[in-house]
This record gives sequence, structure tokens and C-alpha cells, in this order.
Amino acid sequence: MTATATREQVGTLRVEQSIEIHASIEQAFESLLALLGQESEMPGGEPFPMKLEAWPGGRWFRDLGKNAGHLWGHVQVIKPPPHPKPLLEICGPLFMSYPAVSHVQYRLLPDGNGCVLKLTHRAMGLFDPEHEKGVVEGWKYELEKIRDRAEGGPRAKR
Repeated sequence: MTATATREQVGTLRVEQSIEIHASIEQAFESLLALLGQESEMPGGEPFPMKLEAWPGGRWFRDLGKNAGHLWGHVQVIKPPPHPKPLLEICGPLFMSYPAVSHVQYRLLPDGNGCVLKLTHRAMGLFDPEHEKGVVEGWKYELEKIRDRAEGGPRAKR
């Protein structure tokens, strides 16, 4: 038998990003839900099978089939259009398979003929240094995909 005990440092993380979307809030919210769910993909375009149950308490998880997968979180708040400032908040471990908890907020705000999507990701836990490096680029990629789909641009999926 072997046994070890080590002390690990708990860290915090805060990422804030926003992107202008030249589409209606309704189109942007629908694109947000689609790209967190059935249209989710990895950078580079590889499908990433996610499911989002878009109601309070609903799960957001990676579906590997045959009852296998990875729970990313639960819907804490959802305020779809016609709410004037649509909102989706998810809390859970997200992509982290170690002691950590996250809170991600997606808020849509009207802006001229379009809207702005603001993302805030706050977390605490025992972070993998690679995740800390990649999280900013990962969220940037996701926001760009949401924008592209909402605007019906060349990279949009329908």
C-alpha cells in the first residue's frame, strides 16, 4: 500500500469577452442555444456532441452515447427573448475534470440594429495550467461561431 498527501493551491479565474452581432437578439439567442447544443464544435470544425436542456435546472453535457458523457453544468438562469436583455447562466465544472466550479454568463444587449453578446466566466478550483491558457481562445472561438451563425455568414451552420 502507498499513500501520499500533498497541498494544492486553489486558484480563481475570470474571463470577460464581448462581440458585436449584426442580427436580432432573437437570432443571436437561438444561435447561442444551438452552438452550446447540437451544433457545438471544437476549434477547427470537428463536431463536439453537446446537449443543452434550455430550462432552469437543465443539464449541459457532452453526450458520448450509450449513457456515457461528461456533465459540464446546469442552467442556473435562462431568460430568452422577448426579455429585453436575454440571459443564460450555467454553473458547474465545465470542461474541467478535477476539483473546480464555474459560473458562465451569456448576456445579450441591444445595440443599434443588432446586439452585443457579453460572456463572463468565473471559476475557482485546482486548475490545469493548459486550461488556463486555452480558455480565452476557446471562448473567443465560441463567440465568433455564435456571431457567424446569427448573421448567416459564410461559416454559419443552418
